[in-house]
Amino acid sequence: MQTIKLDDLFFKPFKTANDIDKAVSKMAATIAEDLGDEIPVFVGILNGSFMFVSDFVKKYPKPCEVTFIKLASYEGVKSSEDIQRLIGLTQDLTNRTVVVLEDIIDSGNTLNEVHRIFKNENVKQLLIASLFFKPEAYKKDFKIHYTGMTISNEFIVGYGLDYNGLGRDLPEVYQIKNTTHMTNLVLFGPPGAGKGTQAEFLKDKYNLVHISTGDVFRFNMKNETALGTLAKSYIDKGQLVPDQVTIDMLEAEVEKNSDAEGFIFDGFPRTNAQAEALDELMSRKDSQINAMIALEVDDEVLVQRLLKRGKTSGRKDDANEDVIRNRIKVYYDETSILKEFYSKQNKYYGVDGVGSISDITNRISKVIDKL
Repeated sequence: MQTIKLDDLFFKPFKTANDIDKAVSKMAATIAEDLGDEIPVFVGILNGSFMFVSDFVKKYPKPCEVTFIKLASYEGVKSSEDIQRLIGLTQDLTNRTVVVLEDIIDSGNTLNEVHRIFKNENVKQLLIASLFFKPEAYKKDFKIHYTGMTISNEFIVGYGLDYNGLGRDLPEVYQIKNTTHMTNLVLFGPPGAGKGTQAEFLKDKYNLVHISTGDVFRFNMKNETALGTLAKSYIDKGQLVPDQVTIDMLEAEVEKNSDAEGFIFDGFPRTNAQAEALDELMSRKDSQINAMIALEVDDEVLVQRLLKRGKTSGRKDDANEDVIRNRIKVYYDETSILKEFYSKQNKYYGVDGVGSISDITNRISKVIDKL
């Protein structure tokens, strides 16, 4: 599940289809057990409950009847006090057990109308069941007999719930994002592509925070932080630092810059597992990775650049052509995996890395400006 945009708002993943399926199954089993051999009439409140009612009655293990009424109470993302009854009942419910199936109960305003309707129908008993329930928002005294999931007072869409008519068709449920939209980039480039130089220009131009994995590691180890000491223990043994240690370091850096307008991640991720971990990290921060930008430079140009740099940089890995070519090969092995990962999300952008620094910056900027 990825962050989605409906009309003018962004929504983040909240409940999976599997979460919903389990909740509906449990509700159906519980109500069936409580009602015994009685044949209930399940009443769905349209429009939002159509998915819930459909799945619920398929899971209900005993005979039952189903009907619908339509009430309107939502304006945008707020529940309105004005409840309109648009479609009513057409069958005799005298002395029948009625179970109202609601997709969500927040303020409880619709329950006034629901109780008024069924009081006039002379039902045997009226039970209220809601897939989602927001106790923080609930303002009424009516008893809610069954709930699938208790949730916080945040607007949600999906699985029958909509925002301005959109999102009802989604099999999952998404929660509104209340934070400012950020621009988060993964910047990749082979050795010698000028990635570090571009990161410096981009962070200033777009007011982003540049997080270099190498710098983060060096800082934590030099300052002997708990994570740095843990990472060093693996490095000293010649072992790879576990992904979770690295992601914990990055999360700490993100926390340090909680007011940032976005981040440039440099040197991370390098595997699918790391990319998934980064997605989870950004989701916890109510954000997402917007793009992976990879600088594309011909191999021979890279080799000559690095050999030239090696004459002044003092780095041994810049002075040996075989080592350089191997580093380039490793880069392609890594990015080929990540290219597929981000391409599936329509977030991979290859940018020509040959030319002047300003020309390359302009090419990258065109990608960022379209995000």
